[in-house]
Amino acid sequence: MHERRRLYINGNWIEPTGEGSIEVINPTNEEVIGSVPVSSDSDVNAAVEAARSAFTDWSTTEVSERVEFLNRISSLIKDRSEELAEIITAEVGTPIGYSRMAMVGTPRVVSRSYAKILDGYVWEEEVRNSLVIKEPIGVVAMITPWNFPLHQIIGKVAPAIAAGCTMVLKPSKEAPLNAFLLADILDDVGLPDGVFNLISGHGRDIGETLCSHPMVDMVSFTGSTSAGIRVSELAAPSVKRVTLELGGKSANIILDDADIQRAATSAIYSCFGNSGQECSALTRLLVPEDSRDEVVEVISNKIERYTVGDPTDESSKCGPLVSKRQQESVSSYISSGIEQGATLVAGGEGMPDGLGSGFFVKPTVFADVTPDMTIFREEIFGPVLCITSYSSEEEAVELANDSEYGLSGGVWSGNEERAMRVAKMLRTGQVSINGGAFNVTAPFGGYKQSGLGRELGVHGMEEFLEIKSIQR
Repeated sequence: MHERRRLYINGNWIEPTGEGSIEVINPTNEEVIGSVPVSSDSDVNAAVEAARSAFTDWSTTEVSERVEFLNRISSLIKDRSEELAEIITAEVGTPIGYSRMAMVGTPRVVSRSYAKILDGYVWEEEVRNSLVIKEPIGVVAMITPWNFPLHQIIGKVAPAIAAGCTMVLKPSKEAPLNAFLLADILDDVGLPDGVFNLISGHGRDIGETLCSHPMVDMVSFTGSTSAGIRVSELAAPSVKRVTLELGGKSANIILDDADIQRAATSAIYSCFGNSGQECSALTRLLVPEDSRDEVVEVISNKIERYTVGDPTDESSKCGPLVSKRQQESVSSYISSGIEQGATLVAGGEGMPDGLGSGFFVKPTVFADVTPDMTIFREEIFGPVLCITSYSSEEEAVELANDSEYGLSGGVWSGNEERAMRVAKMLRTGQVSINGGAFNVTAPFGGYKQSGLGRELGVHGMEEFLEIKSIQR
């Protein structure tokens, strides 16, 4: 059992003033694996005050000192990578191999990347008679989700450290244990007291207190679009800066000159990674009418070998969903697709064969999905792929952009110049061409209701900076 009874505030593990605890459930076997305390408004105030008090000195530290901290954080994450991966797999249900690579390996690289970004970063520049200076924005409230818990935390903490900000983190109540382990790491690294503070609890309570707190200068939030709207409302009266990384319903376009076998095979993994619980998952597959049957055949053959089961088993490609609530939500979307007339290619309603417990669903593929169907329009956040046919390149782009979201996308073509032209027409924050690899130093974020601002790379760090002009 991973029972955490204290909060990390001002460089110390302290007893919370809130009452009760939140149990953490293993979604594979539905057993309690740990708990974290419920913070009170008083705990939130203490954490914010600690961050405010630490800001003056921390904001003026030498860049070389911040570089050293970031490199040491990366090193300690590496040292404890297996422990972190096992905790995240137990909390979220992510297959262990994917936990090692994406859930822990990526945060380690991201932390190190900010150490490199600081080397040579230009903090001051002359613009005619002005000196333009970039300065840390101040105290940052960070609210993170459960699907990529450590990655989303480090995606905020590392650039905040690089920028010279102090912070208060509230992790997801579904997967908070990795955040407490990270606090142990940051304590071992020796960050000055108050630079990083950790509280835990329910978003509707302390999350709201944190977002509206008068001594918080910025809120960095990752989660659902509806919750992001609420964060913006709470931050608006004090005109805080708000960055939001929200939902997605991203399209993956296979053009008529693409390698169908390769593109269709990749489409499975682009949608089903982390059991489909990825905001940037490519969940809408747009295919030429003439290639519809070939794409469906490739995917139906491949999906038969897409193993579902215990995520600690190295052979499992798909684990459970994070919670009973998530399982019920995804199941309702699968039922909706069937009821509204989409063609069921694979999967469907009910538990996967051979599994009697855990929050599992069958990896599901629908063909002949039309824009008026719920599964075409709404974010499902589970292993459900929707295939829609198109008659022309123009229609493909129109279908891809027919969404209130704009987080990610994909284009497959035998002609890279053509693929680039189509990619530039997509109203979305990032696009992969022919399966282009994720880049941790490129900006990540969305258009439309997928969010505000960017994370990762230089652009991610600059979200945490203010700009001052001094005329002379």
